[in-house]
This record gives sequence, C-alpha cells and structure tokens, in this order.
Amino acid sequence: MKVIITGKDLTLEQVRAVAREGATVELSAEAKENIARSRKVVDDIIEQKKVVYGVTTGFGSFCNTVIATEESKLLQKNLIVTHAVGAGDPFPSEVSKTIMLLRVNNLAKGFSGVRMETVETLIAMINKGVIPVIPEKGSLGASGDLAPLSHMVLPMLGLGIAEYNGEVMSGEDAMKKAGITPIELTEKEGLALINGTQAMNAVGALTMIDALELVKVADVAAALSFEAQNGVTDALQPRMHTVRPHQGQMDSAAIINHLLEGSKNTTKQGEIKVQDAYSLRCAPQIHGASKDAINYVKEQIEIEMNSVTDNPIIFADTMEGISGGNFHGQPMALSFDFLGIALSEIANVSERRLERLVNPALSGLPAFLVENGGLNSGFMIVQYSAAALVSENKVLAHPASVDSIPSSANQEDHVSMGTIAARKANNIMKNVRRVLAMELMCACQAIDLRGDKGLGLGTKPAYETIRKVCPKLEDDRPLYEDINNCENTIISGDLLSAVEGKAGEIKF
Repeated sequence: MKVIITGKDLTLEQVRAVAREGATVELSAEAKENIARSRKVVDDIIEQKKVVYGVTTGFGSFCNTVIATEESKLLQKNLIVTHAVGAGDPFPSEVSKTIMLLRVNNLAKGFSGVRMETVETLIAMINKGVIPVIPEKGSLGASGDLAPLSHMVLPMLGLGIAEYNGEVMSGEDAMKKAGITPIELTEKEGLALINGTQAMNAVGALTMIDALELVKVADVAAALSFEAQNGVTDALQPRMHTVRPHQGQMDSAAIINHLLEGSKNTTKQGEIKVQDAYSLRCAPQIHGASKDAINYVKEQIEIEMNSVTDNPIIFADTMEGISGGNFHGQPMALSFDFLGIALSEIANVSERRLERLVNPALSGLPAFLVENGGLNSGFMIVQYSAAALVSENKVLAHPASVDSIPSSANQEDHVSMGTIAARKANNIMKNVRRVLAMELMCACQAIDLRGDKGLGLGTKPAYETIRKVCPKLEDDRPLYEDINNCENTIISGDLLSAVEGKAGEIKF
C-alpha cells in the first residue's frame, strides 16, 4: 500500500497503514509545488536580509539576535544538536515512524520553507525503515515538541541513534546501510523540522486507533457479563435511549442489545429480578459517554494531523514569514487529557462488573468463580489486579494540561504539557485493555458455572473466541497466561472479527 501525502487529508487509517502495516509514503504533485513555493520565500528573505524569527535570528529568548548569513547553516545544526535533550525510554518504533509521517504531512502543506530534498530524505527514511531512536520524555508541548523532534532529525544529519532492520545503531550507520545520504540543513530548516506538535499527536493518534477498538470490546464484554448475570434487557430497549438521545448512549444500547439477540440466559424485568446494578443497567450510558468524548478527540486529532504547526509560518502569497503560536499544544493537551479520562471510565465500570462476577454475595455463583473454593482461589486475585490498574488510571487521569512551567527566560511563559497528556492517555489505554481482557475471561467462566442455556447472536462467537485461548478453570493454574491470551485476542482483532463476522450487520 502507498499513502499519498497532500498535507490536507491524512487519516487515522493511513497512519495505521504506515506505522503498523508497512505502507510507503509519496508526495503528491501539489505538495511538491507547495514545498517549492514556500522555499522560494525563504530564499528571498535571505537575499533581502529581512529580519524573520528563526531564519535570520536566534531562537527563543535569542529572538532579537540577528545571525549573519554565513552562519545560518551552523545556526540550524546547532538548533538540532542542542535541543536533542530527551529523557526516558525510547518511543516504540511505531510512534517514531508516525512522528516522521506527521512531520512530512505538515511540511507538505507548503508553509514551512524547507527544501524538497529535506522532505524527500525524511520520506526515504520512512520507506526504507530508518527509525530514529526518540526518548519519550522532555517535551513541554509548546514551541512544539522540540526535544523529541530534534532526536528525529539527528539521523537525517548523520548523527544520533536509529533503528534499522531491527538493530539499533548510530544514525550515520543506519543511513549508510539504507543507502540514504545525510543532509546539511539550510536556513529555516532546523526550525521547520522541530517546531510542531507531531510527537504528542503521534502518540495520541496511535492511542486513538486502539481506543476506537476498545470501546467496541467494552460493549462485547458488557454483553457477556449480561449473559453471566442473567441481565435484564428491558434497560436496553431503544425507546429508553431515544428519550435521552446522546449518540454514544444510543449506539451502545443498540450494540449490546444486538449482541444479546436470541440469548436464553438474559431475562426480562420481573422474571428473576426487577433491575440490575448500575454497572450492567447503565452500561450504555457509561460506555456511550466515553464514546462521545473519544469521537470528539478523534476529530481534534485529525484536524491537528493536517494543520500547520510551524513558527514562523511562510505565506507564499504575500512573501512573508510571520511568527505566531501554532506550535502551542493546548488544543491537543486538553483533548488528550479528555481521552485519558474517557478511557479510564471504561475500565472503571468493567472492573465493577468483574467484581460482581467473582463476589458470591452478588453473583449467586461459587466464590471467585471456582469450584472447591478454599483449596482453589480461582479468580480472586484477578479482581485485585484489575482494581490496581483502575486505581492507577485514576492517578494517570489527572490532567497534565492544567500545569505550566515558564521556559526560555520567560519568553515562553505558558506551555501545554500536551505530550505528557498523550503519553498518559496511552498508558491508560493499555491498562483498560488489560481490565477488559480480565472481564472477558471471568464472564466466560461465570457463564460456564451458571450453565449456558443459549448465548446470543454476538456473545456466542465472543465466548467461543475466548474459549479457544482460555479454557474453563477447573483447578488453579497460572492465570496471567490466560489474561495475556485474552488480551491478545483484543490486540490482534480476532475477538471483534469473530463477533462482526457472526453478528451480521452489527455497526460498532
């Protein structure tokens, strides 16, 4: 697959294709024209000796220091090597690759003033698998993701560290082995490559791709818990939700109802009980609210992926370079904090359903879902682990965007912390996925213990998928392997594929 970069219509599906499926990248003809046009403006600025931030001046609080023309190339190199001060573990390769992709898309819009060969070098690195090693920490999320993006640029110059063919080596060696010639930056290019929100948005975009799948899995898990607890399906009737028409709520109610279609395990109001606890009865409302929040953040990510986040911005129509603040990550910082909160709630309610399954006082089933309890502990500590992950998420969900620390001698006196928000959302997402895997496993065990009278249209293939990798627990065994297997059915997409394949026209 080949992704054509225009600068204006990159999608999450294309991000997934490049980051995870090996799709290659190519500039559109229009993008090439836009890049060339903006570069001419920079050349004219240099020739006319105009004072433009970052082109003929220093950076940050050095914005009033004019740089001589003969030193302009050294200025751009110095910018990169001094700003590459990241900390912590490296980003996963898929994140680093996405950072490069998003930066190419930004440059392709034609407001950055870079040379064509600079953009083509970045594209060659994507296509040939030269992945810069980028530390995940060190960005304030304003003035762009300066530290992470500087680490991205280092291998372009034959510096830094990169991964090539699964091996970490010097940037110089990686470029040489891939047959890519390192470049020398010219006026504006260093700044054009690092002044932007691509690190936070890369983490956020990949987290969003997974989050969109997890909210579907959450509905499947809730449906299996309905089966396991003889859930009352009256609360899922469409008319209950059209009178409060939040889209996510209506969608989740319809999906869970469809998954349960034909079930002989669920009940009607008054047959066994009048109503269920909130974690079942309010699942559409809880899941739906998170869906609506996640869909809002998705829109913000897609806007940001196709936006200009440089400074200064080069306007070819008026031949100007104007300094502004499009690098400021506040729109995404708030969005990624919101994403983390929305995902946290999915795990919160999942853990409560899990607790009801393992608690004999609430479930009417053998304690901790195992026969011969006492000798066997069953799923007792599974709930502990889920509770720990949920509690950790509550800490991680504290917003990063409410914090700010002045930088660059107080020239940059408000920053977004958006990259921290994105990384937190990603950690929350991973915890949510683990908790949902635990609920899936426990719900299937509860169905076996209660006695399956006949599963629903969508819950049957979900149950069968879990049982392929996680057999019924008869006696205690190491359950982390079962949890891993259940989680892998989520990561691989096997669970949703099985459900969608058997449940007909279900629209998650």
